[in-house]
Amino acid sequence: MRLLGLGLAAVLVAGCSSDTDRSDDAEAAPGSSPASSASGNPPFEVEEIDSFDAPWAMTFLPGSGDLLVTERTGTLHLRDAETGDRVEVDGVPDVAVAGQGGLGDVVVGPTFEEDQQVFLSWVESGSGGSGAVVGRATLETSGDEASLADLEVIWRQTPKVSGNGHFSHRIAVDPDGEHLFVSSGDRQKKTPAQDTSNSLGTIVRLTLDGEPAEGNPLADEGGASAEIWSYGHRNPLGLEFAPDGTLWSSEMGPEGGDELNVIEKGANYGWPEASNGSDYGGGEIPDHADGDGFEAPKTGWTPSISPGSLM
Repeated sequence: MRLLGLGLAAVLVAGCSSDTDRSDDAEAAPGSSPASSASGNPPFEVEEIDSFDAPWAMTFLPGSGDLLVTERTGTLHLRDAETGDRVEVDGVPDVAVAGQGGLGDVVVGPTFEEDQQVFLSWVESGSGGSGAVVGRATLETSGDEASLADLEVIWRQTPKVSGNGHFSHRIAVDPDGEHLFVSSGDRQKKTPAQDTSNSLGTIVRLTLDGEPAEGNPLADEGGASAEIWSYGHRNPLGLEFAPDGTLWSSEMGPEGGDELNVIEKGANYGWPEASNGSDYGGGEIPDHADGDGFEAPKTGWTPSISPGSLM
């Protein structure tokens, strides 16, 4: 678990994902670039330790502090904490690299120190278009070599659709180490986020084997519905548990309206029926309002800051 502490003063990572999100929608409004909107004096120090090509996610390995880093273009790196040396990990799946698609998240399993299990997300092509998937594998290391063994897909975003945006596919392991939460974007199709017969525009809750978890709000409906924990999401690129067990998500809004949400069982977060942003091209969307039936964000940003993740 990448649990580094979280509150409303979350560290919002605006660099890795903002380019591809905004370019697949439209350019940000003048004066509202992620750099200008999120600038200031952060309550932490920044030290550059390495550089990567389109880095998308990272996770520290328990015990060693070594670092796994994904590049959206399809490469997984293992970086030695002591020496700074890094190797490319073999056995990474073939990924569909286009737009925002490619290799996504990586997290260690809850029993990594015993079984070296990791979970990854990526985008694959198939009938109907493309979609996100989650897989699990064993990280094997020997000397200066590393590889993924026994890789298997355990979950697929459904349905596959055309386009190359809003996959989201961020993974979080719950504090009990029993469930995976996966963010599933609306794929820039909007209306599926209010349709609970599919997994677009949702956050799903799964067993570690990728099955719908017992106790999900729509478990009795079967199919993709049984996976859903919350819905009405646009592009939730950040997903993390706080020390008190609260699940937080940062979500890319349209033109304005980026959000920080607490994720609750069965809650509807409103997209595309409610947003504090506007459609690109000038279309208005009703703001979140008391009594509208939707879960409003705890805070938001207009102009957009393009939050790529949180930790």
